[in-house]
Amino acid sequence: MTDHAALELEHVTLRIGGALLLKDVSLTVPEGEMLGVIGPNGAGKTTLFNIVSGVLRPSEGVVRLAGADVTAQPVHRRAAAGLGRTFQTSSLFPALDVLENVRLAAQAREGRAASVFRIPRRTDAATRRALAALEEVGMAHRADAGASGLSHGEKRKVEIAMLIAMEPRVILLDEPMAGVGSADVPALTEVIRGLHRGGRTVLMVEHHMDVVLGLADRVAVMHHGELLAADSPEAVMANPTVQSAYLGTAA
Repeated sequence: MTDHAALELEHVTLRIGGALLLKDVSLTVPEGEMLGVIGPNGAGKTTLFNIVSGVLRPSEGVVRLAGADVTAQPVHRRAAAGLGRTFQTSSLFPALDVLENVRLAAQAREGRAASVFRIPRRTDAATRRALAALEEVGMAHRADAGASGLSHGEKRKVEIAMLIAMEPRVILLDEPMAGVGSADVPALTEVIRGLHRGGRTVLMVEHHMDVVLGLADRVAVMHHGELLAADSPEAVMANPTVQSAYLGTAA
């Protein structure tokens, strides 16, 4: 176990039926790091996130969050311990407005039963936290807008605001740019940069290489369920094994 590590995976392997989905993955993510996770389709990136978040339990190995063994803990226990995650598809309630979506996340953080049947008071603690989170992602001006009418980029920002309202220590972003128009990518990139600048530990699976290379302190490369490399963006892109396996070129 490493001191001051936000997240640790030790010799994590996942077998489902006869398929080996993850093979002996060991990775330490220090507090406050932005780690990009890349790899071809089917490399094991989302499976890795499912192991970290508790959706799946490894066949072998250990997962630690802030030094505590969470390998056997379910999703809600890991969330309570400070782990937050977005998914490739939208997780918003389309019938609610933006503020109500984020307020529900803030109420969940407080351990209170969420109510969507009453008008939120601007002085309510959960509402104040929700408004602060929306301000952080640049969506406070859209607080009263219906979630169903948002663009993909705006939805991603609101989902990140929901995470902020839950005050996680470790954030998993699973393809945050998926479905986002090219015009919205720069603004969303800055929102993610702000998450990191605020001292949060962020792991991000993303296919937009320019986004990953522009944001990440380190890049982890997955290939056929194995961790191929984990190093600075410059070192990873210059790695002959990565060039051959991921980029399809030989050094």
